[in-house]
Amino acid sequence: QVQLVESGGGSVQAGGSLRLSCAASGSIFSLNTMGWYRQAPGKQRELVAAITRGGGTNYADSVKGRFTVSRDDTKNTMALQMNSLKPEDTAVYYCNARVIQGSRYLYENDYWGQGTQVTVSS
Repeated sequence: QVQLVESGGGSVQAGGSLRLSCAASGSIFSLNTMGWYRQAPGKQRELVAAITRGGGTNYADSVKGRFTVSRDDTKNTMALQMNSLKPEDTAVYYCNARVIQGSRYLYENDYWGQGTQVTVSS
């Protein structure tokens, strides 16, 4: 099994910054694409940012220029630096990872963290 643990959420005023971290542990051969998703009350979960094993990134239009995703494969971690936060960024943020597992035979599984609350007040 694999565990993804998020940290760094909290409350901040509009214009402020927060840094989220996600640490993966367990039966991991390697990590494929990792991503941050968020879900606001009454809304569907949406992709915020993703980063491939090669370092390629993809962002939701609403966060481009404000958020930066990064990863450290030596530590099996991913981070999301969030700047110029807006009230509409308020949501539970989830870490997602496509994990390559196995030894003799490799396979991929999809894992989610438990989520961390981000609240931005105006």
